[in-house]
Order: sequence, then structure tokens, then C-alpha cells
Amino acid sequence: VQLVESGGGLVQPGGSLRLSCTASGFTFSIYYMSWYRQAPGKARELVAGISRAGGSTNYADSVKGRFTISRDNAKNTVYLQMNSLKPEDTAVYYCKATNDRLYWGQGTQVTVSS
Repeated sequence: VQLVESGGGLVQPGGSLRLSCTASGFTFSIYYMSWYRQAPGKARELVAGISRAGGSTNYADSVKGRFTISRDNAKNTVYLQMNSLKPEDTAVYYCKATNDRLYWGQGTQVTVSS
């Protein structure tokens, strides 16, 4: 089982990034998928989640209107489009798969700085 995140990097405030998380080793389409983040010295927090078919999403208040979660079950991939990035969005971003079991990716660093 693997969840592999990609797309992180350094971006200026106001910029955009798109994170991807590609799954293997389990039936991706029956898992609820979510993105979490953890900033230095802080607890890991939920950023966004998406239902198995993609029809339902939810977001942390801090990212509503700026971030969009989506998924492509044919590609076993979940995405996080991040726009209007702020320095406080700086964190390691993780994807998580939830069903009868729970899987985490290894994380990808996002740094928002001028």
C-alpha cells in the first residue's frame, strides 16, 4: 500500500500550487480521501476531505474559498488545488485514505514566502 504526494514547493504569497496524491495497493474508489497539514510546532489538522465518488467535500474554515479538493478514481489520485496562498499555509501536507483501514502518505512540503 502506498500513498505518494507530490506538487509541493516554494511559492510566493498569493500564488498557487496543486498537490497530487496517487494511491496503489488498495481499492482507491471506496476510500474517503482527505488532506491534512502540519506546521512546525503545531498539531496536524484537517484541510479538506472528499467522499468516495467525489460528490461531497468539506473544508477547514481557514482554506474555504481558496482550496479545492478533487479526485480522479480512474487515476487513483486525489488533488488539492491551492490558490491565494498565505504564509500561514506553510506546512507539510499529507493525504489520508479512510475506510475499514487508514493509510497516510509521507507528506510534501509547502512553503509560502517572499
